[in-house]
Amino acid sequence: MNFHQYYNCDVVNGPGTRCTLFVSGCEHQCRGCYNQATWPVSSGRYFDQQMEDAIIADLQDTRILRRGLSLSGGDPLHPANLGSISQLVKRVRQECPDKDIWLWTGYLMENLTAEQRRVTSYIDVMIDGPFIQALHHASLIWRGSSNQRVLRKAGPSGVWVEMNNYQQFGY
Repeated sequence: MNFHQYYNCDVVNGPGTRCTLFVSGCEHQCRGCYNQATWPVSSGRYFDQQMEDAIIADLQDTRILRRGLSLSGGDPLHPANLGSISQLVKRVRQECPDKDIWLWTGYLMENLTAEQRRVTSYIDVMIDGPFIQALHHASLIWRGSSNQRVLRKAGPSGVWVEMNNYQQFGY
């Protein structure tokens, strides 16, 4: 997997102070996408063990408390990214159990493959759906267009529910 950018201290992509990784590779290629440079899977830099270790270290850093990890792109659920993303989210769950994980994808939850669903089993909040420029509105929270949903896992069964009132979920 390749990535374009890593922010070890981000306050834009999800609630609180976070670590945010923008991966390469997106097959949706939405018109009006603000991150078109991330579309080719071969763009950016190689995501290696050193980068994964840096993310874990940043999440565990007690000098700057991070609420969690945000994964965007490109698309973290692009088939070329699933192996590395799966390894990363499993490691975050094991080594940073108090951190939440947010993921942005152009895929719809209902259309995910079995392998993509396995990755989402480690995710707390997912913003799904392609960006549609005609549905863009600057007032939307954590999404670019109104067709996109902010989904959160609820209850012990891990059922995904749409977040309409962010305060009810503690965000």
